[in-house]
Amino acid sequence: MNRFGEEIKRLIFSFTKNWTVTEDLTQEVFVSVYLHLEGFREESQIKTWVYRIAINKSKDYLRSWAYRKMVITDSFTQEKDYLNEQPDILLVKNLENQQLFEQVMKLPLKYREVIILFYLKELSIEEVSEMLQLNTSTVKTRLKRGRDKLKNSFIVEGGNHDGIKA
Repeated sequence: MNRFGEEIKRLIFSFTKNWTVTEDLTQEVFVSVYLHLEGFREESQIKTWVYRIAINKSKDYLRSWAYRKMVITDSFTQEKDYLNEQPDILLVKNLENQQLFEQVMKLPLKYREVIILFYLKELSIEEVSEMLQLNTSTVKTRLKRGRDKLKNSFIVEGGNHDGIKA
């Protein structure tokens, strides 16, 4: 937990976009790691294995009834009050490139996850491929399409897209 805790928390937040759920899922991930540590076959790095568990827990949550119910409820009651947000969320929102972060978070999950793992987590295409259980060509395609979507969203909204490599 000391080694990967914050990274896993940020990764899960990139899926859920909800800090409370992120905290709960992070705990579930590390409980699962602890309970299944003896089953780790060392076919990959421990980091890859822990990330895979976190990604699976996040995807399971996004498929759950609790998430769909929350999305429906939030769409009716959502108000942005940045003054009451937790310091961790404020830190993320104060990143140098706030606009890029927001656009990445708007991407469909299949593009968002490869962009975050490749650029933010600085994993290789092979590592992303292993974590998401996808072919490397699929990862490359999703990276390209994700970058294209980001580039187009910046052009449409009149933003600067110089930092995005297409």
